[in-house]
Amino acid sequence: MSNQLDKVKELIELRQKARLGGGEKRIESQHTKGKYTARERIDMLLDHGSFEEFDMFVEHRSYNFGMEKNRFLGDGVVTGYGTIEGRLVYIYAQDFTVSGGSLSEMHAQKICKVMDQAMKMGAPVIGINDSGGARIQEGVNALAGYSEIFQRNILASGVIPQISGIFGPCAGGAVYSPALTDFILMTQGTSYMFLTGPKVVKTVTGEDVTQEQLGGASVHTTKSGVAHFSAQTEEDGMKLIRKLLSYIPQNNVEEAPLVITDDPIDRLEDSLNDIIPDSPNKPYDMYEVIGATVDNGEFLEVHADYAKNIIVGFARFNGVSVGVVANQPKFLAGVLDINASRKAARFVRFCDAFNIPLVTFVDVPGFLPGTGQEYGGVITHGAKLLYAYGEATVPKITVTLRKSYGGAHIVMSCKQLRGDINYAWPTAEIAVMGADGAVEVLYNKEIAAEKDPEKQRAVIEEKKKEYNDLFTNPYVAARYGYIDDVIEPRNTRFRIIRALQQLQTKKLENPAKKHDNLPL
Repeated sequence: MSNQLDKVKELIELRQKARLGGGEKRIESQHTKGKYTARERIDMLLDHGSFEEFDMFVEHRSYNFGMEKNRFLGDGVVTGYGTIEGRLVYIYAQDFTVSGGSLSEMHAQKICKVMDQAMKMGAPVIGINDSGGARIQEGVNALAGYSEIFQRNILASGVIPQISGIFGPCAGGAVYSPALTDFILMTQGTSYMFLTGPKVVKTVTGEDVTQEQLGGASVHTTKSGVAHFSAQTEEDGMKLIRKLLSYIPQNNVEEAPLVITDDPIDRLEDSLNDIIPDSPNKPYDMYEVIGATVDNGEFLEVHADYAKNIIVGFARFNGVSVGVVANQPKFLAGVLDINASRKAARFVRFCDAFNIPLVTFVDVPGFLPGTGQEYGGVITHGAKLLYAYGEATVPKITVTLRKSYGGAHIVMSCKQLRGDINYAWPTAEIAVMGADGAVEVLYNKEIAAEKDPEKQRAVIEEKKKEYNDLFTNPYVAARYGYIDDVIEPRNTRFRIIRALQQLQTKKLENPAKKHDNLPL
């Protein structure tokens, strides 16, 4: 009996040792940097007491550079599963207290095991990154480990949700796993991502740059668009991941959880009846429209600080999770450009992959002109958004509020891209272009023939009025059935909810193919 008790005691001691990671001193060092340990982060993220750990006793197998004297149980990553709001999730959290969280062959194997399990069970996988990168002492074995992870990220894409939390360094090849996942969250001041660090940058380009300037949270949420969210603290970051998951289904064959709401379906929002300014060049705030129509005004914005001329994020209508895409007239007049097109296309494809209906609010004057945009490939990038809407088979509801001009009208979920229900407010203007440009093209000779500047202005104004009478209303498009109904703005919430109810049983499949060839 005592022999068995000894073995149990040994197990308990080994567990305690494993839970200490790199030891008390390194845990203290992690705390001094304002960071939590891998296990503390898991406890913060998951429902209390729900975590079940895998592979606590795994050790690396390297004998190079004296590594045989430097072994820690768990090998720098904590893996397992638990629940968030009672729903199953798989998780791995890199442990910076063990060899700087560096990735070894066995460390990678542990991550691959939870990813495989997540795929078998059809549950989300969350990766908490805090690592110095590949373990140099293991050479090509570490690189092979990364490759194994990337391959799984690729195969899991569109099958189970994948979320990456960057809670420390993530550099070199390590950045590709988060980049392949659906959402990236970074913490301000303590996390960074880049392919090549400041020293290499200095050597190659001569640029002096800090880690924060090169790849901090502010850089990736505003300039590059690599990260979707940033959080002030790790606690805020964990809350955000929990909130994000509440809008998303477990996998691609399920639907997002239905949330019971006490917000009435037929709530009228009178403020919307006069939100559109009289002047077509005056902005208004699209957030007010979103807030007024969704359940309890709750909106989880994605990419909030990047490409602000378009808004994307999650909300609910009568408890049903939807993806919202909306032009923002307050920023660059709501035009589409390279970054806005990429941002929205990525979001639309995520929603379509995971059976989340799309609600699109349109007020778009066109695409941003100029050599910067054309040289940057705005044609290809604009085509991404067009493609994303056209290929999407989820319910698609479009509401045109004001301007919807030219190619931008087509790209923003028009009827011909298989929009299911296309509504317009009475203020909607659907045309190839605005009155100023149209009059210049249509009546160029008449205007040029009039030499007197006063009379010329009068001709322009008269022709603009003619054009506006014809196109600055939604009824021309409605006459052709391109708009299903012109609705009173204050009824928008009710009409969207009724449309979603009607579209619950929608069935639409794209032609069979190996995969598409998205204009990348």
